[in-house]
Amino acid sequence: QVQLMESGGGTVQAGGSLRLSCAASSSGSIVSINDMAWYRQRPGTQRDLVAAITSGGNTNYQDSVRGRFTISRDNAKNAVDLQMNNLKHEDTAVYYCKADVRFKIGGYTYWGQGTQVTVSS
Repeated sequence: QVQLMESGGGTVQAGGSLRLSCAASSSGSIVSINDMAWYRQRPGTQRDLVAAITSGGNTNYQDSVRGRFTISRDNAKNAVDLQMNNLKHEDTAVYYCKADVRFKIGGYTYWGQGTQVTVSS
């Protein structure tokens, strides 16, 4: 019922910046989107939380990105962004958007297909 469209990934040199965007679209009527988050994963590794934001704007960050990354959302657009500054080579990963979406029939979790972020040394 929901597609999370991710954009903004790419290749950047260490110290550079990227902004990831994720917008939710649905054929059904979304009552609300609760928590939204960005995860990242390298091949053969666990998918780990990078940053999360509640519907009220409360945020959580992985320690390694705190102070460098900023998560934000636009509730009217059902969108969440991740501003990534001072990127490091270790930030290289596939980044996935996650959204907890509420419909009248219930709540469901959706994942984006992932967008590659590559930070060169």
